[in-house]
Amino acid sequence: MDLRQAVVDCGRICYDRGLLTSNDGNVSVRLDEDRVIITPSGICKGRMQLTDLVAIDAEGRVIGKGAHRYPSSETAMHLEVYRQRPEARAVIHAHPVFATALTVAGEAFPTDILPETLLLLGDVPVTAYATPSSAEDADAIRPFIGEHHAILLRQHGTLTCGAHLEEALMHLERVEHVAQVYWRARALGHVEHLTPAARRRLVAVRDDLSKR
Repeated sequence: MDLRQAVVDCGRICYDRGLLTSNDGNVSVRLDEDRVIITPSGICKGRMQLTDLVAIDAEGRVIGKGAHRYPSSETAMHLEVYRQRPEARAVIHAHPVFATALTVAGEAFPTDILPETLLLLGDVPVTAYATPSSAEDADAIRPFIGEHHAILLRQHGTLTCGAHLEEALMHLERVEHVAQVYWRARALGHVEHLTPAARRRLVAVRDDLSKR
């Protein structure tokens, strides 16, 4: 698989689906223990070219001569994921509208309204507020990323990771789908949560699947 092309394609998918806008968000893939490909700073992810992508080392330093763009200003957040999650090979930071709106409204992510969420994603915690494009981003996710595939960044979107880019993207899509279903149910006047018994059964199924 051409990982550079996969990153470009992922940026376009996220942009086309409204999961990020303008020059927001960032995407990265890990090539090996010492090298990461990441999207550049200040460019629309829906209009990237292969030559826009930046290779960095595990400390965030640009690799190779002739690089004409700077790596994402939120590189530290991606590197924090890779430090804590050796199995993670991809990270997506996006700004999906409905999931982000939950944090603006001060609400927790509704893990218990759709069975697929508990079965395939698990809990989605919300971080403390952090100043974008600063070291605070990495600090905010540090308590959570070791145990969770998806995180809501307070008033700043989402962070998802996966064993490959497709998995990270699926986690992102699921988070936004659940948030949108929740918003529409609230608009209809009532949200029906899964019962405690149903939640316990789903967790048991999830644990069983993880052992296979």
